[in-house]
Amino acid sequence: MTQPNIILIITDQQRYDTINALGFPYMHTPNLDRLAREGVSFDNCHITAPSCAPARASLFTGYYPHVTGIMRNGARWRRSWVEDLAAAGYHCVNIGKMHSKPFETPLGFHERYVVENKDRYLEGRYYLDEWDKALESLGLVKQQRERYRQRADYGERLGAFTWDLPPETQSDNFVGGLAQHWLRDAPRQQPLFLQIGFPGPHPPYDPTPAAAAEYIDRALPLPQVSEAELATLPPPYQQLRQHNMEVDHDSIVHLAQPSRLQTQRLRAYYAANVSMIDRQVGGIMETLEARGYLENSIVIFTSDHGDCLGDHGQIQKWTMYDIITRVPAIVWAPGRFAGGRRLPQQCQWMDLGATVLDMAALPAPAAMQARSLLPALQGEPWQGRELVFAEHPPDGVYHGPFQSMARSQRHKLVHFAGQSYGQLFDLAEDPAEVQNRWHDPALAATKAELLAALLDWRVKSAEETRDLFQDYR
Repeated sequence: MTQPNIILIITDQQRYDTINALGFPYMHTPNLDRLAREGVSFDNCHITAPSCAPARASLFTGYYPHVTGIMRNGARWRRSWVEDLAAAGYHCVNIGKMHSKPFETPLGFHERYVVENKDRYLEGRYYLDEWDKALESLGLVKQQRERYRQRADYGERLGAFTWDLPPETQSDNFVGGLAQHWLRDAPRQQPLFLQIGFPGPHPPYDPTPAAAAEYIDRALPLPQVSEAELATLPPPYQQLRQHNMEVDHDSIVHLAQPSRLQTQRLRAYYAANVSMIDRQVGGIMETLEARGYLENSIVIFTSDHGDCLGDHGQIQKWTMYDIITRVPAIVWAPGRFAGGRRLPQQCQWMDLGATVLDMAALPAPAAMQARSLLPALQGEPWQGRELVFAEHPPDGVYHGPFQSMARSQRHKLVHFAGQSYGQLFDLAEDPAEVQNRWHDPALAATKAELLAALLDWRVKSAEETRDLFQDYR
C-alpha cells in the first residue's frame, strides 16, 4: 500500500469525557463516535505538560518539554518532524492552530493558514491571523476580552458567552470551513499530511446560540467540590485558584463559589463547543471522501490537554489532575487497523508523533523519547508505558514551584520542587483524585518509588538528549 494520507485533527483544551462513544452519554458527538466506533481509542493517553505550547512542541518533536526547552506558552519554537515528512515527499498543510513561535514559522509545512487563540494577549495581541482577516473583511469586530468586559454580567459568566456574530465566523466553524474549502479547491496532493487545529473548546466558551440551546437544559455532570478538598490543595494550587479569580485570563473571571446555574451554563457552553467541532469533523470527513482522499487515509483525532471546568475548585489547566493530563486519542483507518478497540494501556501524547513517522515509513531519531503506537494499532502485543510523566514551570498564570508528575496505572504523584508538600492519589480507590495521600504512611513505599522514578526519568532524559536542541528554537 502506498504512503497513506495522514489527517491530524487537534482540538484545544478538550477533556477526555466529551465523546459519547467513550462512555459519556450526555454528549452529542456522532462524528467523533464514528471515529471511535470504527477506529482505535487510546484510553490512557497523557500529555507531557498542562499547557498548550509545551505539550504541542513535545508532540511535534517527540521529546519532553525539559529537552525541547519549550516549557511555556510563547516560547520560541521553530522546528518539527513535519520537516521529515516534507523531505519524504509529503505535501504538508496546517490549517488552524499550531501555537508555534513565531506564529508563521514554516515548521516543515508547505502551506500554513494560521488561526491562533480566540482571546489573544500573551503571544502577540495585534497579530492578524486568517480568522482576524476574515472578520475584518466582513466589517466585523471579534468578540474578545475588551468587548466582553463591557458587559454588566462579565464577572458572573465564568467565560461563557454565546457567539452572536454570524455562525460561520465562530472560530471552530471558521477553521472547519477553511479546511473543507482547501480540500475542495486545492489541487489533489498525494501523499498529504494535513494538520487541522481547532481553537476550541478553549475559552472563551463561545458556542452559537443554537448550539448552546442544545445543552443548556441537559443533565450534565457538575463539579462536586468540598471545603475539605479545597483545604488540602497544595499551596500553589490554592494560589492558582486565587489568581484566576483576580486576573481574567481568556475572558474568564473565576469564582470561589459559583452557583449551580453558573456552573451549568459553563459546562453546557463547553459541551456545545465540542459538538460544534464534531459537526465540522463530519464535514471534513465527507469532503475527504468526496475528494478521493479517504480510501488511503489515516485520521487521528486528539487534544492538547483538558480543562477543570470547576473540578477541584479550578478553571482551565496548569494542574496535574487526570481531567487535564488525559486526552482523547483516536486513530481511524478501517482498511488498515481493526476498529472498535479501546486500549487501556498508558501512553504519552507525544507518542502520536512517533506513530505518524512510523505510518509514513520514516525512521525516528535514535534518541527520540516518543514511542510509536503502530504495533498497538496493528494488533500486536503492546504493554504501553509503565509510567507517564508531565512537567510545568512557573509562568504567567501558574506562579508556584516547578511541578512534575509521575503516573502509573494505579497511582499518581505530583512533586513540587523544593517543597515538603505534594500530591499522591490511589487512582483505583479514588479516581476523582480528591483524597491526597501524600502523608499517608500506608503509601509511603509507593511515594518513595514514584519520587525515585521521577528523579531517574529526569536525570536519564537530560543525559541522553544533551545538545540535541541547539538549533530547534
